[in-house]
Amino acid sequence: MRYHVLACDYDGTLAADGRVDDDTLDALERLARSGRRLVMVTGREIESLTRDFARLDLFDLVVAENGAVLYHPDEQESSTLAEAPPEALVERLRELDVEPLSVGSVIVATSEPHPETVLNAIRELGLEMQVIFNKGAVMVLPSGVNKATGLAAALAELEMSAHSTIGVGDAENDHAFLAACECAVAVANALPAVKERCDLVTERERGAGVVELIDRLIENDLADVDVTRHRLLLGTGDAGEVRFPPYGMRVLVAGPSHSGKSTVTAALLERITKAGYQFCLIDPEGDYTDGIEGAAVLGDVRRAPTQEEILQVLQDPGQSVVVNLLGVPLDDRPGFFQGFLPRLSALPAGAGHPHWLVVDEAHHMMPDGFKLQSVEMLREIGGILLVTVHPEAVSEAVVQALNTVVAVGDEPGGVLGAFAAATGHDAPGGDLPDLPTGELLFWELDGEPVRVRLAPPEEERQRHRRKYAAGELGEDASFYFRGPEKALNLRAGNLTAFCRLADGVDEDTWTYHLRRGDYSRWLADSVKDEELSAEVAEVEQDPDSVDDTRGRVRELIEARYTAPAEPSGIT
Repeated sequence: MRYHVLACDYDGTLAADGRVDDDTLDALERLARSGRRLVMVTGREIESLTRDFARLDLFDLVVAENGAVLYHPDEQESSTLAEAPPEALVERLRELDVEPLSVGSVIVATSEPHPETVLNAIRELGLEMQVIFNKGAVMVLPSGVNKATGLAAALAELEMSAHSTIGVGDAENDHAFLAACECAVAVANALPAVKERCDLVTERERGAGVVELIDRLIENDLADVDVTRHRLLLGTGDAGEVRFPPYGMRVLVAGPSHSGKSTVTAALLERITKAGYQFCLIDPEGDYTDGIEGAAVLGDVRRAPTQEEILQVLQDPGQSVVVNLLGVPLDDRPGFFQGFLPRLSALPAGAGHPHWLVVDEAHHMMPDGFKLQSVEMLREIGGILLVTVHPEAVSEAVVQALNTVVAVGDEPGGVLGAFAAATGHDAPGGDLPDLPTGELLFWELDGEPVRVRLAPPEEERQRHRRKYAAGELGEDASFYFRGPEKALNLRAGNLTAFCRLADGVDEDTWTYHLRRGDYSRWLADSVKDEELSAEVAEVEQDPDSVDDTRGRVRELIEARYTAPAEPSGIT
């Protein structure tokens, strides 16, 4: 289930002339019985709302006063989300005979024709306040407070995500909260400007439109509504940008070693993270020990993570998790994951997040024999990303649950063919050439493969540059210049040191490592820069050039790193 929360405006959406009809109440009850949560988001004050609407008990929370108050129907208690209105403003508006004038816990409200009077009073008093309009109503609130901020507070309390939320409204003051929801819906009577910015417009007005929406939501979870505004950038193809939906994608990223899988994975994770989707990344070999922005790393080589701590962190939809399994014995890692998956899949089934499950080394974590019951649980999660160098070793039952493949490196046709055979589809025809690093074939099973130039992960690249150019890789990940006779033991702990040492070693030592492919191998395995590794490998394999290889390698390093090797005079 994609949508777990329905956030509704009141006047003009649920209600007509302040009243909600019986059919709309019945629909709200049906939605609550489906396991979804209900949040009202209104500009009204609670006193006015309770006077006109006796069924607030249907709602888990009410955001009132246009985002400034959070009301708990069960306890009949309110909490303010902003400061009370300045007394000086209220007194000044009364002096100016502004009528009607309503003063809530935070909001100050009036109506046409008083907006200029209100704005002049705010300027006169030097206040930092904002004026919001709503079909003739004029509302004054602290700057930055709106229905979107109030909804965010309500979702945080419910431990729900805006990416699992549908919003429905009709007027100017609904713009912010509708934009914050994964799917924005306007009832048929909504203002034209609201309709233009929504993903769906109902055929019926007000409460009848909400009933229509609820019926569709219960029937198929709005599976027929493509929310294109949330599509995430993959790269560029012949026809322009290639984007992918953040929900319903179950992707296999496959190709040989050092072909660009890590770069593709980093790019996808960056897009997912920047868009605010939560992920859980299973990292069996500790390749993500440095973490990813917005993600907590649990576990290390000395300590295995526990299921409880992973689930506790994931309760917060704004916090992603990298599950480092180095502390789990190698042969026990698939069992750890298989035992954890039922509890992990129960989270999105009940709360709608995490939105993505990412599994590195999928051939090891999900091999043949992976239980079908666990595979079915994968479908509870909105997005799946499996990364492997051995797609043929991933459980066939798991592959059958996927719907997209990203092939990189040499012989991408073999990857697509194996994927087609496992999923019961016809393999794509035509010539599928080897792919240079940075390019991929993107195949959704209901379409044709598309050749894409990957939009690289910018933040990952910047972090990567800082760490590997001047950081400390540690002894195990350093490069050692030893030479053909193993007479040397010169350690380069980062790229700066590598270039400096390369400048000083003798020709035999430099050429010895060059012809063995040691430089490109180190760049791929320890520096984890597959694109740079591929470029350096071309230098290593050039039989006609020995004298200028140091300069060429240095130029390739300096072209890619913001903190390049200090001028070293490598020639």
